Amino acid sequence: MGRRAATTSSPHKQSRRVPMTPEAREDFMINLAMDNAERQLREGTASSQVITHFLKLGSSRERMEQDKLKEDIEYSRTKTEAITASAHAEERYAEAIEAMRKYSGADD
Repeated sequence: MGRRAATTSSPHKQSRRVPMTPEAREDFMINLAMDNAERQLREGTASSQVITHFLKLGSSRERMEQDKLKEDIEYSRTKTEAITASAHAEERYAEAIEAMRKYSGADD
């Protein structure tokens, strides 16, 4: 029994809607590349670069780096929110002081 010949027709060759935005187009191209890499890995025709790429993605170091990136993003968001909240607090303090001045008659 020999290997079966690889089929050239792919379900992905059917017409797909053309992405309208650059981000959607990029996602579309990434999906095509991932599909192609998966096909190559399944058929045993993947290059060493493709194999190495996916081996690195599965490593514990890569997972730790991804976790660190997520934490850095969360830290940046939290810091931005704190700065915004601080600015709003300063505005409220200034409004309160101004209201007290008007109330005490110091604004004459």
